[in-house]
Amino acid sequence: MKVCTDACVLGAYADVGERAGGTVNNASGERLLDIGTGTGLLALMAAQRNPTATIDAVEIDENAFAQATENSAASPFAERVAVFHSRIQDFWSEHMYDRILTNPPFYTNHLRSSDAAVNRALHTDELPFGELVEAVVRLMKPDGQWWVLLPPYEAGKLAELAQKFGLHPFRRLSLQHHEQKPFFRVISGFSFVNAEPLDETLTIYEHKPQSKSGVAYTAEFRKLLQDFYLIF
Repeated sequence: MKVCTDACVLGAYADVGERAGGTVNNASGERLLDIGTGTGLLALMAAQRNPTATIDAVEIDENAFAQATENSAASPFAERVAVFHSRIQDFWSEHMYDRILTNPPFYTNHLRSSDAAVNRALHTDELPFGELVEAVVRLMKPDGQWWVLLPPYEAGKLAELAQKFGLHPFRRLSLQHHEQKPFFRVISGFSFVNAEPLDETLTIYEHKPQSKSGVAYTAEFRKLLQDFYLIF
């Protein structure tokens, strides 16, 4: 599966135990879980950001699992990232997790692709939201955080469902391509603490008539992704 811009934003934005100023909070974020790791993107970004973290990455698709395993082995973080070929509903660990990252499938009634791997990645049949929330509640520490990326409507539905399991949003980042465009993704941070969430926004592009394409990345986007995008 292709690496998407919004997934990169999730990997750079989510709290993975790193404190502001570049220091690491060793009391939290020590053990992370990436549900549906795909290529291993979020797991590897978390490993880069938090040099003391141990990351478990779970992937149901066989080819994606193989690719994530290969990418992890070729990275500088191979000793700290373990990839598992499993449904999250069946995944068991002797550890509870400080942080859980998820870029889940979200289509329910859309037309199907002829590619089974695409269907698994984009459609909720393999991982309904209810089963996803149950897995998070089972695997996350009482003081842990769950970070999830979804379109706005699905993010709202998930938040309603999560609260029935005692999970509450404490932070939200809404993404838009341009200031004139509607928000197309929401990154939500959940915890077991019921508090008023902090709402933020991020615009990816701004108009730059002098550039060849007529657009450029915003300063906010460049700052967030500068440690991961080679073009910055």
